[in-house]
Amino acid sequence: MPSAEPGTPMWRHIATTLAHAGCDLVTGVPSDEPALLDAALAVPGLKAVPVRDQRAGACLAAGHALVSGRPAVLATNSGPSLPNALAGLLEAASLHAPVVVVTTRIPRAGLGRGGFQQVDQRAVSAAVAKWYVLAEDVDQLDWALRQAVHRAINGAPGVVVVELAEEALQGEPPRTAAPTARPPRLRSAPAADDLDRAVDTMARAAAPVIIAGGGAKAAGAGAPLRALAESWGAAVFATAAGRGVLDENHPRYCGLAGLYAAAPAAALLDDADVILALGTRLEETVRTGWTLSGQRLIHVDVDPDAFDLAVRPEIALAGDAALTAGLLADRLKAHPSPAWSERVAAVKTELPHAGSLAAETLRAVGSRFGRDLVLVQENGLHDMWSYHYPLLSLSERARVVAPGEQTMMGFGVAASLGAALAEPSLPTVVICGDGAMTMSMNALPAAAEHGAGIVFVVFDNGGFGWPRYVRALAGADTRITRFPGGEPPYEAVIRALGGWTARCRTAGDLDPALEEAAQHAKNGALALVAVPVSDTDIPPGVLRVYGGAAESPDKAGDHDA
Repeated sequence: MPSAEPGTPMWRHIATTLAHAGCDLVTGVPSDEPALLDAALAVPGLKAVPVRDQRAGACLAAGHALVSGRPAVLATNSGPSLPNALAGLLEAASLHAPVVVVTTRIPRAGLGRGGFQQVDQRAVSAAVAKWYVLAEDVDQLDWALRQAVHRAINGAPGVVVVELAEEALQGEPPRTAAPTARPPRLRSAPAADDLDRAVDTMARAAAPVIIAGGGAKAAGAGAPLRALAESWGAAVFATAAGRGVLDENHPRYCGLAGLYAAAPAAALLDDADVILALGTRLEETVRTGWTLSGQRLIHVDVDPDAFDLAVRPEIALAGDAALTAGLLADRLKAHPSPAWSERVAAVKTELPHAGSLAAETLRAVGSRFGRDLVLVQENGLHDMWSYHYPLLSLSERARVVAPGEQTMMGFGVAASLGAALAEPSLPTVVICGDGAMTMSMNALPAAAEHGAGIVFVVFDNGGFGWPRYVRALAGADTRITRFPGGEPPYEAVIRALGGWTARCRTAGDLDPALEEAAQHAKNGALALVAVPVSDTDIPPGVLRVYGGAAESPDKAGDHDA
């Protein structure tokens, strides 16, 4: 007879230790024998979410951690399990999502002697993990697990790996009770003289700009950022990960920086004289389409490694984004430039509000789901429309999950279940392309089984839109970037899982389709609205940076089934 409580006593102890440390979700593929995922079923405060694929599980864990602000756990085993999760963990590391990987090692007797499924998991995880530990003894378990959570959430948050030796899992749990208090989130502030230097520079600005990143969002910097922007008279931009840190209807908010900025807003970045980068590493996407050559840069980040990666700051402030923004706001005695304020206001009226079918789709999503939602994004050619403000404007209550600098295709689709479980009070909407949807179809069964009620809005360009666009710009052959005709497989999968699908070929189809999708999602079902789009329906930021592309000459007919 199976045990009434899932998992062995040792695994239940491990699950309890992780729950006490602040983790609230464990995901992974079920192992041969009852282990951590099983034990999580019996531990109050833990959600156990089995998935079909470790890659999808890693994305799910990242999505949950980013929305909940708490560390999520991915359970793997020695062998192909951890390597299969690497793509999702790579994106989690890029996003600084606190993900704790708990994996197992084969018995010591098989090490180096052809033991079944032996893998050097330390080497495998080196590219994605900020910290790795091997616990070889039962007395190391509690320390290793709590230290892993501490490191996952502090400094620059990220992926950590705890490898548990088979020998450490045998026998009874540790006799000494593990601490039940969560490891604290440690916050630091810059030195007073560094703050004074920054304030002196800021007070001289005539055209100030703030760029708020994921670090500002994670730190809860909304209120001090708002106060600082208003007192300084700054135009505020966000990175993809920083969206929602400031209400996007705020008069000072101008959209996303870099590739996703429309021309009127991008000009503000070019003409700024002082830029405050708050909780962002100023990755390449943020810097695309404009230069920081003439501006004075003040860079705030909790991680000193973020400074001088690509742009040398005039002043580097090592500290928590919320604390630092508050200290700067308290010290700053500035008089906003009326001319700059008028220009910021004028730019907001010039930003594109609608037009193409892709743009109208985002307008319709905003109209139906409002500004309080969990928005999950991908990073394909047409998906990029969802980054272009003000087509979809978000409140400070909204939660956003978007790929980081790795832009793994299918990340958002797979991460959406974790995001939805983390914030069930808000509707979860995924904006993706047909390529991303196809790549992560194996994440859909778990989403259906958990009654997540996710709405997928799929821009169907008949294949891989971004490679086709880049090839078309170069006059290269695009044939292999196209999918065969017929109904896309993901629509059949959604319906087979009890979900609902529709295809919108005109702007007039959008509102009724999204209304019905919302009703199905409210009842816990998956809903998908596919929108066939043209190769020429290109986001304005992409056009500004790279130029347009006509329909490629080798186009093999209409992709709309």
